Order: sequence, then structure tokens, then C-alpha cells
Amino acid sequence: MRRLSFIVLLCGVSFGATAGVAQEKQIPSAPAIESAPLPPPPSEITEAEAAITKADWKTAETKLEPWLASHPSDARALFDAGYVADAQNRLDTAAGFYRRAVDADPKSFESHVSLGLLLARQGKLSEARPELAAATQLDPGPAGPAVKARAWRALAEIDRSTNSTEASNDLLEALKLTSETPADTLLAASLAESEGQYDTAEAAYRRLLAREPKSPQANAGLAHLLIVRKQYVEAETFLRAALEQTPDDPALTAQLATVLAAQGKPEALPLLQKLHDAHPADSEIARMLADVLADSGDPAGADRLYLSLLAAKPNDPALLVGHGQNLIRQVKFAEAFTTFQKATQIDPANPDGWSGLAFAASRTNQPSITLQALTMRSKYLPELPSTYFLWATSYDSLHQKSAAITYYHHFLDSAAGKFPDQEWQARQRLLLLEKK
Repeated sequence: MRRLSFIVLLCGVSFGATAGVAQEKQIPSAPAIESAPLPPPPSEITEAEAAITKADWKTAETKLEPWLASHPSDARALFDAGYVADAQNRLDTAAGFYRRAVDADPKSFESHVSLGLLLARQGKLSEARPELAAATQLDPGPAGPAVKARAWRALAEIDRSTNSTEASNDLLEALKLTSETPADTLLAASLAESEGQYDTAEAAYRRLLAREPKSPQANAGLAHLLIVRKQYVEAETFLRAALEQTPDDPALTAQLATVLAAQGKPEALPLLQKLHDAHPADSEIARMLADVLADSGDPAGADRLYLSLLAAKPNDPALLVGHGQNLIRQVKFAEAFTTFQKATQIDPANPDGWSGLAFAASRTNQPSITLQALTMRSKYLPELPSTYFLWATSYDSLHQKSAAITYYHHFLDSAAGKFPDQEWQARQRLLLLEKK
């Protein structure tokens, strides 16, 4: 009965919200018989476990403490003591008892699983993983395949952030033991997306939506995938469906605002302003609002948000780049130059920083620095008509005639009539340069 209660408990536990073995308070009685009948547990243990089944933690502790004082290596009593501490949210104490239980009986499936789930709940994933991995290699006994599958699923959740292939393998092991759940489908879709397998991810999301059309997670997941693919109209449909179920969800609302902004819909701005008012400390929402404000023609308003964010993170290169772009929009080229210079020093691999520095340097009459910035940018991004023009004008300013002519021609070939003012300027300069 002890292990049966343990099964009931763990089958209801999900990663990230696990209470170890401490939320569904049905617990222990005798361990499973393996090769030979075990002697009955001492009365102190049976009385403690009887108290546990009634959630009478105080009585259980009064029985277990003196017993463990004289029997410090009793694996069963140690597990029970860990369970009692876990149930009362004394997590460090519970982890200590579970560790002692594992040391006393390294083949204890329930101790490894309980310790692993507790550590995962505390965010100690590097410590949780070996405990859960050990559990997957042990015989769960009467706990059966459902609880072992739970260990595999918890491993998949841990591995998803560091090794999506391993996480997929973990999930497959769980599915060998139990049937697929909606959470499994969502995880499989997320893992496929992280691997760039967008068709597989989309199929998984749609498979779940066929069974649960109102699933906010599936709608949001599919919408995110569609946003990555820039299928904004369809993404909007799924996000609105998800928000019907959870209308105040900030993540979904932010996604919807992103989609609306990408489509140029004016609804995006008030939606983000309302969201920012409700969550003023959320930096991601503030950045989204800043970007929409900038796109809507209010770079000063956008920059106030960036300056507020930079006050908290003055060396964040992405924030510096956003701030610099707003300074460019406000024709504050000298300030923008200083900002982009700082951003590229902090993160030399950020191509947007080099793009901004090249433009700001050109507007502050520093052609040599413009060329240096363009050279760095070209390591990460292909050339554009605008960068060809900067190459050309910078070489022209430095009187490097041959290079200037080459890049003016590159610019005209790529511009194709889309930049009439700059194209006129390029042709005029070529007339002069090619005459000499």
C-alpha cells in the first residue's frame, strides 16, 4: 500500500509544479516484496505512516525522529521523513532526508524520483538530472510504468533547454511506457521547433488542436511558429482563439501585438500601452512598446522607454542598439555614434550594432570608421543597397577613386530604382569620377 500511494501521488505530478511526493497526501505502507517476504516494519514506522495517510505531520514526526536517532540508516524511515518535510514545504530538509535514503538504499526508485523532482522544483536542474536518470534505470516495482514514465518526462523537461535531441529521446522513452498526453504533444512540438523542424512542429500543434481546439498552449505555440514563418494573418487567428480562453495572458497579448504591428495594424499600439500599464516592470513588454512607438513615428517616446531600461542594464548591447536607432531617428547622430560604439565594444558579434555605427559614422563625417564598421558588419550579414551606398560614399570621401566607382556601380545594380535620390547622386559622382 505504501508504494501504491506513492504511485497515485507521482502520476499527478508535473515538472515545474511538482511537490516531490508532497502534494497528494496519500502515502506509504509496506514496500514491495521482491525475491523473499520482508519482515513487517516496526510499529514506529507503521504508526508514522498511518499518521501520514491522515496528513498528521506532527504525529508522524514524533514517531520518526526517535526511530531515526537510533536507526539513522533506515531507508524507509528516511524516505518517510523526507516525505513529511516535503509536504510541509521544508524543501531543504526534505532533500536531505531523500539523499540519506538514496545513500542507504541506492536502488530505491521512489527515493531517487522524489529527490529528483524536488530538486527540479527548486531549479537545481544539474542536481536533479542524475537522480531522475538513476530512477529510469531502476525497477519501479509496484509503482509500475506510469511513474517511470514520469521520470522520463521530467528528464525531457530538463534536457529541452540544453539538448533537444536528448530531450526527444527522453520523451520517446516515456511514450514507450504510457500513451501520449497533450503535454507530450506540446513538448514534442516545441522540441521540433527548436531543431528547425517546423513542419513537424506544426503537425504536432495541429494534431493537438484537432482534439482540443481551445487549447491556449497549442494555439499560442502554433501562433509562435507562424510568426517565425511570418504568416501573420493566420497567427493572428490562433492568438485571438487562445485569448478567448485566457484573455489576460500577457504573453499571448504580447504575441498578438507583435502580429498586429507586423501587419501595420494601429490596434497594436494601444494594446501594448495597456499591457505595459498592467506590467510596467516587464522589460520585454517595454521593449516591444518602444519598437512599436518608433515604427509609428514617435522615436522620442520610444527612447524614453529605452533609457528607462538602460538605467537598469546600462551594458545591454541590444538595448544600446535600440537606443542608438532611436537617436538616429531623432537626427542625434553624434550621440548615436557614441552609443553604437559602446554596443559594438560590448558585443562585437552584433551586426545591428555595426550597421548603426557605420551609418552614424557616415553622418558625423568619419569615413574611415564607416568602412571599419561595414567590414565588421559584412562578416555577419549580406550587403544591401544602403550598405553599398555607404561603402561608395566613404571611399569617395577618402579619395579612393577605384573603390568608390566599384561600389557606386554595386549600389546602382542593387537599388533598381528604389532609392531615386541616392541613385541620382551615385550617377552624378560616377560621371565625375570616371572622367578623371
